[in-house]
Amino acid sequence: MADTHPLVTIETVVLVGIGGFAGSNLRYFVGLFLPGLQGTVLVNALGSFALGFLLYEALQVGVLASETKLAASTGFISSFTTYSTFAVETVTTPEWALANVVGSYALGFAGVLAGRAVVRLFAGGDR
Repeated sequence: MADTHPLVTIETVVLVGIGGFAGSNLRYFVGLFLPGLQGTVLVNALGSFALGFLLYEALQVGVLASETKLAASTGFISSFTTYSTFAVETVTTPEWALANVVGSYALGFAGVLAGRAVVRLFAGGDR
């Protein structure tokens, strides 16, 4: 691993912190308007879409700066999504456990594929 300047390390911490602040606050507000299982499923599906978009953008286009991807993925998306709450809600609502697991993972995979589709659309076709 190459030595990095301390300012690069500080910039990284600040970017992840800003993204995390935004993601956790948005997650909180979604929970106010859509509490419980529905809010958790929604944020995890949206987070999967965003992560799929960032992943395929990096693989197929590569226009976004590494700082942008860092703040968005490690900061925002990791604070916005909530798989720990998903696990707790699955265990504490046994009548919805199977539907929650199947639905959450299906929507998560669909979100990644939708993110890929959006990247392909903006990249100008099937890449």
